[in-house]
Amino acid sequence: MRVLTLGAGTVGHWIADMLCRRRHDVTVIDIDPERVRQINSELDVRAIQGSASQSTILFQADVCSADICLAVTGDDEANVVAASMAKALGARRSLARVYAPAFRDASTFDYQSHFGIDALLSLEQLSAFELARAIRNPDAIPLEHFARGHLEVYETEVEAKSQATDQRLRDLKMPGSVRIGSIEREGDLWLASGEDELHVGDRVSLIGMPSDVNKSRALFATSTKRSKRRSVLIAGGGEIGFHIARALPSSDYRITLLEFDEDRCEQLAKLLPNCTVVHANANRRSVLEDEGGGSADYFVACTGSDESNIMACVEARELGSRRVMAVVGRPDYANVVGKLGIDHVVSERDVGARQILGFLNQGAVISQSRLPNGKIAVYELEIVEGARVTEGTLADLPLAGRCLITAIQRDSYIRMPTASDQLQPGDIVVALVDQQHITDCLALFNR
Repeated sequence: MRVLTLGAGTVGHWIADMLCRRRHDVTVIDIDPERVRQINSELDVRAIQGSASQSTILFQADVCSADICLAVTGDDEANVVAASMAKALGARRSLARVYAPAFRDASTFDYQSHFGIDALLSLEQLSAFELARAIRNPDAIPLEHFARGHLEVYETEVEAKSQATDQRLRDLKMPGSVRIGSIEREGDLWLASGEDELHVGDRVSLIGMPSDVNKSRALFATSTKRSKRRSVLIAGGGEIGFHIARALPSSDYRITLLEFDEDRCEQLAKLLPNCTVVHANANRRSVLEDEGGGSADYFVACTGSDESNIMACVEARELGSRRVMAVVGRPDYANVVGKLGIDHVVSERDVGARQILGFLNQGAVISQSRLPNGKIAVYELEIVEGARVTEGTLADLPLAGRCLITAIQRDSYIRMPTASDQLQPGDIVVALVDQQHITDCLALFNR
């Protein structure tokens, strides 16, 4: 595929290198002549000097024939403008990396729709989501980049004497914005239907709006388990720490966040009313002892320094934290962290790589992923003019047992579909597809 990367800094250089090794045709644009010379000498790419937000430079890079444009400079505004221009000038897909939370908050202003960008990616937010998912459920399905991050996916087990035990799905009183996407029983995984009956030990994936997914989980668990709150101690109140705290429901977790910067503490205390924010240095053993590091169910280190995160995890482990996690970016630390007893490590680059590779697709496919056991694929699909899926309602389409539409985005509004819905050109859907029927199902979404 032809990939246009805007920005040759640390992130841009890494992305270009990763895509080159996968034999993609990569063109890089950067305003710094030294970076351009460096990337030309080190990688098999075409590097152009100039501003990524100037149309003449984009045309010089042949933006019209690009399959995807990745705007990853160090400036949020430049990335949004450049990605928007690339899309308008002919790039099939465009993504912009952003850091400031305001760009991803569609409740105040929908930057993504306004500028016509396919996705706004935050490596910090994606890393936080992965850590939060490892706390909530290690086997949860990583779908945070689908449907613009508005969907939550939670995998849970049907427990004895729960409300869902021995019930058909159509009889469960679940919120209208939640769907059961798949059922796993004794190693067998399949797409759920209304006639399926749940039994003790089944694992089901819940897909829907975060608040309603959280409420629906109670149907599958006994009251005893639902009442148990676990303690989470987070070291570092940057964007990653903030998003971890916000992603964990206060009904299930008692969260304490340690941050050294006093002004940031005051800001976090306002943004996270259900979280205890402490002005303290998380690298000090005495602080971890005082704030419950010895009894924490989960300790997460995300201070912004790999070395500080590793050391904090080692201290927390020695104090008695049951499970310790860290953000570690340097690849050469990969072998070290496991030997030090750190249970789970997240790298911003690795998380970003998975997201970017998921967008390298053809046709109606915007992005794709896989459920943990690989038998079911998850697709984000754009409905194009003339596609067969627009010819009737969802109930009339030959999708039963092979493809399950779990969400529809239309005019920036995301909702769960019903059998009577009819897809329209311009809609974006999230679909679970049985691996054995991917070719036949995707054919319905193409012209």
